[in-house]
Amino acid sequence: MQPNMVLARKLNIAAGIFSVVVLLLVGLMRRVKITLPEGVDLGFLPPFHATLNALTAIVLVLALYFIKQKNVEAHRKSIFVAFTFSLLFLLSYVAYHFTTPETIFGDASGDGVLSVEELANIGSMRTVYLVVLLTHIALAALSLPFILLTFIRAYTNQIARHRQMAKWVFPIWLYVAITGPICYFMLMPYYP
Repeated sequence: MQPNMVLARKLNIAAGIFSVVVLLLVGLMRRVKITLPEGVDLGFLPPFHATLNALTAIVLVLALYFIKQKNVEAHRKSIFVAFTFSLLFLLSYVAYHFTTPETIFGDASGDGVLSVEELANIGSMRTVYLVVLLTHIALAALSLPFILLTFIRAYTNQIARHRQMAKWVFPIWLYVAITGPICYFMLMPYYP
């Protein structure tokens, strides 16, 4: 089967637009807050996000296993499931951060400010948390268009290009999926 280059071009453009829109939304969500109706609380979403990320990681490992076993159909289905989990995560993550004040690592009082005492209590763990969080965020942002392009390569039957990209995109996507729950568990004591 020949690669469908016209479809690939259209999908590449769509992936670029989608990536830019997502990055703009993520950039805005910390600056813009939308007030929820009285009684609506999205506080249940952080554990949901961690679960979706963990499930994504598990499914990605399964996808790798299936392709190593040359089970292309199971690999393809696994990647679709990983995409679904990642899309659900993205939608709920953006909704949560547009509507909910940021939770700060170490802010035991929940006042949005780290006092000298709170900083002393968490010590070097704040640095560990920030390294994990910042690598998670940076790699998530950088990898999004490449994840989409890797998918498009397979979808449009550009298998050699797909394999070439997947070799370095896959571990980054897996790292992002694993570090999401780690960030959640580190931040969990500070959620309201």
